[in-house]
Amino acid sequence: MRRLIKKFVLYAAILFWLVSFSSACFGSSANDSSSFDSKKVKQSRSIIKIGSRLELFVDDYLIDHLVGDAKLHLHNPVPQEIVFVHDTPWEGSGSGYHSIFKDGDKYRMYYKAWQHEASKTETHGINCCYAESKDGIHWTRPELGLYEFEGSKVNNIVFINGEMKGAYADGGHPAVFKDENPNVSPDAQYKALLPATKTRGLIAFKSPDGINWTPMQTTPVITDGAFDSQNLAFWDNELGEYRAYWRYFDTGTKENPYQGVRCIRTAKSKDFITWYDQANLSYVDSPNEQLYTNQIKPYYRAPHILIGFPMRYTDRGWSESMKALPELEHREWRSSKSQRYGTAITDAMFMASRDGVLFKRWNEAFLRPGIERKGTWNYGHHCLAWTIVETKSGLTGGAPNELSFYSVESYWTDTSSELRRYTLRLDGFVSAYAPMTGGEIITKPFTFTGKNLFLNFSSSAAGDIKIEIQNVNGKPVPGFTLQEAPPVFGDSIERQVPWKDGADLLKLEGKTIRLRFVLKDADLYSFRFK
Repeated sequence: MRRLIKKFVLYAAILFWLVSFSSACFGSSANDSSSFDSKKVKQSRSIIKIGSRLELFVDDYLIDHLVGDAKLHLHNPVPQEIVFVHDTPWEGSGSGYHSIFKDGDKYRMYYKAWQHEASKTETHGINCCYAESKDGIHWTRPELGLYEFEGSKVNNIVFINGEMKGAYADGGHPAVFKDENPNVSPDAQYKALLPATKTRGLIAFKSPDGINWTPMQTTPVITDGAFDSQNLAFWDNELGEYRAYWRYFDTGTKENPYQGVRCIRTAKSKDFITWYDQANLSYVDSPNEQLYTNQIKPYYRAPHILIGFPMRYTDRGWSESMKALPELEHREWRSSKSQRYGTAITDAMFMASRDGVLFKRWNEAFLRPGIERKGTWNYGHHCLAWTIVETKSGLTGGAPNELSFYSVESYWTDTSSELRRYTLRLDGFVSAYAPMTGGEIITKPFTFTGKNLFLNFSSSAAGDIKIEIQNVNGKPVPGFTLQEAPPVFGDSIERQVPWKDGADLLKLEGKTIRLRFVLKDADLYSFRFK
């Protein structure tokens, strides 16, 4: 009997200690039963330092766990107007591979100009052209006078397919960017990678003005790959080096690089000439799909995050559904040269990375081919321009700026391809979302700098978001508990979060915290302290 009593006392003491420990770690509240379940809260091995940078929900980097009906939700751009028709004599249905970026008060665009060989009439070779805009919507072709077309230099051709100052390159697969390297030389403010034509590889070009170009060397700087796509590079300010991303095949060899599945390869460089650390991209939870392009670049509002919009290539073969798609006669004609020209279809995807090699790729389409109409559901449809730019909203009354995407239509199907603009709210790629039934997002532990918290969010009239600040163990911080957090509702790119009694965030600066977002019919796109 004494032994039984001793065991009972011992078990009771252990149980009391466990309950006390749980309470000390996770606290208690009338509204926190889901948030502080010790089975759900995971201690991170290291504390994330976000400082005052903008953080998006394009991956689960900051998320410890989701509660209730909360989830990450991929959003889709909204179609707008056709902004450019490739209808000059030196352009055509094969025009594409656009590079678009904002340069001061001007938007610049470089693009492949070609009447595709699989179209019913082939009229000319392949070049790269240049256009510019003041608003990202209305574009003009400046008369550059650089290269001759059909006896005249009155055109906007900026690269040709052939010899350019000693380098033999394919001007029709351009990837042009403005170099943001703080130490860039004046004669190399703009750079480009073009495929070589007399050997396999990519040749580096430089320019002081984006118009007059010189090869940095006449031989390729990258040689391991397939390169029959838009192969790009840029300065990564977070890394302090250049990154390149180009077309690869996962089982390709030097003798035959076009074997296997279309994939993406990357490397780094300090000088844009010597490239190292070559690696194929990997993905968190995605199937092995054919990725034709990559369109990767740092997101300018959060440059520590790389985002990409690869074009997914899917050959569905012949079926009744394939025959029901637009422009069957032309599809069948293209298939007479190669079946995949008529039965392959493409769409655009979205992916994001923190290190430039491992990406979270959303397996659902970021941009579907859309309602069936002329110029859609074909091979090359939704090859997005590299990359997004910020433009003014089409809404009046003080609406904030938005993101503009540019996508190819009527590729291969007529005498001129078209470029359609799509829009999305700033940071609007992915949101942490919960319906009216409610849900929560609990972050991993992190430190911050700043005195206020700002949200990019959207809610319904009845929905809202409440925010609680917790310590590293998930215990609510006095002054920042859920009961002291007024609901935030509306639709704003940047809304400051209030707390009752004006609690001061400065006292938490540099300390390790968690955030608990409680959502009801609301989307949370990004947040930052500042």
